[in-house]
Amino acid sequence: QLQASGGGLVQAGGSLRLSCAASGRTFSTYAVGWFRQAPGKEREFVASVNWRGSTTVYEDTVKGRFTISSDNAKITVYLQMNSLKPEDTAVYYCAAQMWGEVSRRRADYGYWGQGTLVTVSS
Repeated sequence: QLQASGGGLVQAGGSLRLSCAASGRTFSTYAVGWFRQAPGKEREFVASVNWRGSTTVYEDTVKGRFTISSDNAKITVYLQMNSLKPEDTAVYYCAAQMWGEVSRRRADYGYWGQGTLVTVSS
């Protein structure tokens, strides 16, 4: 089971760091993805890291502003979000897949956490 946390209300231009943890295990053999869903919209890809931790991929609108990473023990995967914009407002979800490679596709992730709400005010 995945647990996402760290959401909140922030002004445009500010930063937040989201965390994703898996109860009872580490992410050492899992690819992890972050997705988001704005009100009235479909869930969309944000960022992904492969199970080795060697490759990352980002959605174009967050490239250069968001960074996906993990702690050394791969207990927690983070999404550092800088220069936030009102259009980043959404519920953010983390997802994982064992032995996975980077992927933008929701169907490639077998494990999902509950979301954490990020609200960016203008």
